[in-house]
Amino acid sequence: MAEINKLTDKKLKNLLDKPSERMCFYADGDGLNCKVTTTGSITWYFNFRLGGRTSAPIKLKLGNYPAITLKVAREKRDECKLWLAQGKDPRHQLKLTTQESLHPVTVREAIDYWIKEYAMDNRANVEKHISQLNRHIYPYIGDFPLAECETRYWITCFDRIRKESPVAAGYIFQMCKQALKFCRVRHYAVSKVLDDLTINDVGKKQAKRDRIHTDQELIDIWQLTESDRFLPYYNHLLKLLMVFVCRTQEARLSNWSEWDLENWVWTVPREHSKSDTRIVRPIPLLLRPLILSLHQQFKETGLLLGEIKGSASVSQWGRVCWQKLGHEQPWGLHDFRRSLATKMNDMGIAPHVVEQLLGHTLPGVMAIYNRSQYLPEKLVALNLWCEKLRLMAEPQENVVVLR
Repeated sequence: MAEINKLTDKKLKNLLDKPSERMCFYADGDGLNCKVTTTGSITWYFNFRLGGRTSAPIKLKLGNYPAITLKVAREKRDECKLWLAQGKDPRHQLKLTTQESLHPVTVREAIDYWIKEYAMDNRANVEKHISQLNRHIYPYIGDFPLAECETRYWITCFDRIRKESPVAAGYIFQMCKQALKFCRVRHYAVSKVLDDLTINDVGKKQAKRDRIHTDQELIDIWQLTESDRFLPYYNHLLKLLMVFVCRTQEARLSNWSEWDLENWVWTVPREHSKSDTRIVRPIPLLLRPLILSLHQQFKETGLLLGEIKGSASVSQWGRVCWQKLGHEQPWGLHDFRRSLATKMNDMGIAPHVVEQLLGHTLPGVMAIYNRSQYLPEKLVALNLWCEKLRLMAEPQENVVVLR
């Protein structure tokens, strides 16, 4: 029978490794007791009942002394009592917490969980995210247990990025903050160390761009697509971006199952669309010979452009294209959308038609009730736009450029 006097460290040290004739139990109170064997080894136990006094007693092993000190054993007992009060079985909870302690979720595992379960289906630039994480986060804190990775360790990473690019630091911070919140909401892992930080604490927000191509720049680019100065892949990509006002990703990932060459319609699937909606665009007359040529060349590959180049590679190429053309002001591939949308509106094309060509969601109740694709209006708009590009690139006397 267990003694009822509270245990002390001195008493436990006197019992440890001291042989005795019989095994004994010593109680510390509130269900905590220790078993001392004849060889002097000491094991902690917590005694409890799940169904009240009428249920059978259960003995839960907490660990061995001195690895588990008296103080730690009492903390474990109090934790078990709390679980009981919450209607939880201490045996299961202790096993779960032990597994979490021995195999904690690391920073890398938490963010990878977000990438797999969310970003792959909902973020357009997953490849870019992974590249940035592999470069700026994982080498420094990727193997840290998430629960033990304090704010200061994250800030050190962001400060390192900010020295080269404050905007990139803010972008990566937002991504990591969203990943940790996702893990916390889904009870995969818990960390709130980024909650109180804002972009301005670690970097800068990306400024809203207002770059619009001049007519001469568009002429230069259009003429470039008719030459062999660049690889055919990039010539074709530029022409698609200029005509369809599409996002780079939509053209880069496009496959032939999206192209109806009988009715001359290109349907961008939801998985390739940033807005998570289908985008339906008619194919203008001027572009149909190119599409037929691409189909003849790359039908076997299944891909519109014959291959899929990485997002980072295409973006980097697009960032220096303006220099190769000798333009004074920098521009990127995404700037086509702003430029062409502005110029289409200046030509008198209805704003809702331009917005649908861009792949934007219509505002207000129109997004709910108006499911029209405006295909005839889109085709008229794209034909007018192509004709404007053609006339600008091939100026002739007495030819009036469409405004």
